[in-house]
Amino acid sequence: MSVATQAKKYDVKDFKLASEGKRRILWADRDMPVLAKIRERFAREKPLAGVRMSACLHVTAETANLMRTLAAGGADMVLCASNPLSTQDDVAASLAQDFGIAVFAIRGEDNATYYQHIVDALDHRPHVTMDDGADLVSALVFVSLGRLDDVHAKVREWAAKLPAPERLEIVKNIAGSMEETTTGVNRLRAMERDKVLPFPVIAVNDAQTKHLFDNRYGTGQSTIDGIIRATDLLLAGKVVVVAGYGWCGKGVALRARGLGANVVVCEVDPIRALEAAMDGFAVQPMAEAAKRGDLFITVTGNAHILRQEHFSVMKDGAMLCNSGHFDVEIDLPALAKMAKSTTKNVNQHVDEYILADGRRLYVLGEGRLVNLAAAHGHPASVMDMSFATQALATEFCMQNKGQLSSIVHTLPSSIENLVSQLKLEAMGIKIDVLSQEQMKYMSGWEQGT
Repeated sequence: MSVATQAKKYDVKDFKLASEGKRRILWADRDMPVLAKIRERFAREKPLAGVRMSACLHVTAETANLMRTLAAGGADMVLCASNPLSTQDDVAASLAQDFGIAVFAIRGEDNATYYQHIVDALDHRPHVTMDDGADLVSALVFVSLGRLDDVHAKVREWAAKLPAPERLEIVKNIAGSMEETTTGVNRLRAMERDKVLPFPVIAVNDAQTKHLFDNRYGTGQSTIDGIIRATDLLLAGKVVVVAGYGWCGKGVALRARGLGANVVVCEVDPIRALEAAMDGFAVQPMAEAAKRGDLFITVTGNAHILRQEHFSVMKDGAMLCNSGHFDVEIDLPALAKMAKSTTKNVNQHVDEYILADGRRLYVLGEGRLVNLAAAHGHPASVMDMSFATQALATEFCMQNKGQLSSIVHTLPSSIENLVSQLKLEAMGIKIDVLSQEQMKYMSGWEQGT
C-alpha cells in the first residue's frame, strides 16, 4: 500500500452519521441473503487474501454489504464514489468507522474532490478494480498511455509525480476489473476496439443476473421513487416520455404505466422501438414527444438527448430527469443559456429554469441519477443478485489471474446459475429439474417428427 493511502484512510462527511449508517447497512443486509451466504463462505475460505482492491461505486447501504463481503474474503479495500450525488454520507461514515473500509466519498463533492478520491483509489495500487461507469479504468488507461493532458488535474498531478516505469507497473499489476454499468461496458468495449485496454475486464453488467433484474426492476422502481420524493407528482394521467428502451427504459416505462401514466417511448434502435410499440407504448421522435410530455426521463447512456430544440417547445411546468449514468443526457448548459432566471432547490432536488417567454422547466437531481440524487437507489433485494454476481466475478478473476486476455469478458453461466438458484431458495421458490430423457432429447438431433 502506498504511503499516501496509509496516511489517510478515509474522507467522509461526518462520523456522527455513522450510527444511522450502520443501522441502514444492517437493514439492507436482511434483504440480501445471497450475498450473505457468499460472505459466510468468503470468511471461511479467504479467496481474496492479500488482494488490494479499489472500487468506484455508488456508496449506498447495499454497496456497503458488498464491501463487507469482499473484505471478509480477505481483500484490502478502498472505496470511492462513482457519482458526486450518489453517496449516502451516513453509510460512508459507518463503513469507515464500523467496518474498517477505507472510504473516500462525500455527497455533493465538487469535481476536484471527486477526482482526488479517484486518485486515492488509484494510489492504493490495486490488483483488482471495480467500476460503475469505468472512471477508474479510464484514468488508468490514460495514465498508462502517458496521455496526462486527457485526465483531470488531480489525476495528472498524481501521475506526473511517478516515473513512467512506475505508472506502467501499476497497470501491469492489475489482474482484472469488474464493470457493472451499461455506460461503463460501452466505454470499455471502445477501449478494447482501440487496442488500449491493458487488462481483462469482466462485464458484470451484461450478466443476466444483473441487467435483467437490476436494470429493469431496480431502475424502474427507484427512478419513479426518486421522482415522487422530489416532486410529490401524481403520475396518473400524466404524459411520461421515456427516452431509451433498453432494460432500464423498459423498467421505467412499465412502472410509470403501472401508476396510470400515458407513456411515450423515444428510441433510435428500430428493434427496440418495435418492441416498445408491441408492448403497448406510444413511440414517437423526441421532437414530437417534447410538445406532449409532462415528465421526461432519459435512460439512454448517450449525450444531449434533451436539447435546446426540445426545451423550446415543452409545456410550462414540464419536469426533466435522468436515470442514465452521467449527467450529459440533458443539455443543461443549453437550458441555462436559454433561461432568463434559475432558482436552485425550488423544492428539494428540484431546480427551476424560467425561459424568456415565462415557461418554467424543472430539472430533478441536477440532471444526475435521479434514483440516487433524490432517493436511496435500488432496493436491497435486487442488488443482492447484482452484488452477489460482483463478488463471485471478483473471485473468478483472481482464480484465473494471468489466464484471461485483455478484452471485455462475459461471466461464466455457472456463476449466474448459482446466483439464481440461491436467490430462488431465499425466496422459497422451487423449480422443476430435467429428467435424463429430457436432457438427452434436448442435446440430441436424431429424433424428429
